[in-house]
Formats: sequence, structure tokens, C-alpha cells
Amino acid sequence: MIPARWTPILVPLVMTFFMTFVVSLLLTLNSVGLIAGFLGLWFRNWLLAWGFAFPAAVVALPLARRIVGRLTA
Repeated sequence: MIPARWTPILVPLVMTFFMTFVVSLLLTLNSVGLIAGFLGLWFRNWLLAWGFAFPAAVVALPLARRIVGRLTA
């Protein structure tokens, strides 16, 4: 079992994994269609997207929590 202290890193890791997986798939499919080599193209796009999304989420998640905390009662 992974210690709870890793939660601030694991939550954005898992969240961005799934979000970029689906979004990059849909955007690649929309851009080029089901062409030969689609899976390789999509996989490269997904890795690029995840490479940017994960660090951005690690930084943005605490900020988003503070903003939501101020907006809610």
C-alpha cells in the first residue's frame, strides 16, 4: 500500500492520466481520422499531453482548492 503522504502527487497523476488519455484520443481522431499509424500518432500525442498536464495539475490543484474554498460556504 502507498502511504497517504503521496496523495498530493498521486491524485493529479491518476487524474491527468485518464483525462489526457481520452481527450488526446478524441482530438487525434477528430484531426486525422482512423488512418494508418493512428495508434502511434495518438500515443505520442497522449504522452506529450500528459507530460504537460501532470506538472500543471500538481501546481493547479492546490490553487483550485483554495479558490473553491473561498467560493463556497
